Amino acid sequence: MTGGDALDKTAGVRVLLVDDDPLVRAGLRIILDDPPALQVVGEAADGSQVPAAVETHAPHVVLMDIRMPGLDGLSAAELLRRHPAAPEIILLTAFHADEYVLRALRAGASGFLLKDTPPAEILRAVTRVAAGEPFLSPAVLRQVITHVGDTGAGGRRQYARSLLSRLTEREQAVAVALGQGKSNAEIGEELFLSVATVKAHVSNMLTKLDLNNRTQIALLAHDAELTG
Repeated sequence: MTGGDALDKTAGVRVLLVDDDPLVRAGLRIILDDPPALQVVGEAADGSQVPAAVETHAPHVVLMDIRMPGLDGLSAAELLRRHPAAPEIILLTAFHADEYVLRALRAGASGFLLKDTPPAEILRAVTRVAAGEPFLSPAVLRQVITHVGDTGAGGRRQYARSLLSRLTEREQAVAVALGQGKSNAEIGEELFLSVATVKAHVSNMLTKLDLNNRTQIALLAHDAELTG
């Protein structure tokens, strides 16, 4: 979890569901409420309810719709990520490419899922994000970035490369691998590092770059045009 909180594997992953459609929440609860591995600890119907729900239920992961009446999921995610001990956030969306999704990822959300994602994939996403790894395929990330267009691409590239220049050569290699959507194990195999060493590099990079999570590092690598 963000803020250095260790995930208690014996207690399972605690999930907060946020969606204005009660049928969607009911369906997600059926998929995710599977103790002891996963436990749905609470629900909210609007982004404005999220801070109080997080305070009450202490979830590891918030699975939240982007578009809701009142305070939408994107705004709620931005509010949550301002707190150092914020839970991980996965945004739900009905479409592949959306500028709001990209904005959410830049704000610190750990990924997003389509609402028609198969149940097994939703389970895998929540488990992976709870373990500190983003759930976002390279193909989907490229699609989101392409949707936004090339406006300001030169400025983003220069800014991203400036930030990444603060990293060591090995950290930059890890950043590129993150941008390619690789897991810790895959990065370790590619760079001949242990998983623990990969995690240490990622932690150091987050501190150096003043970022919240791995997804933001991946976006920097894409903006710097280093991912191929």
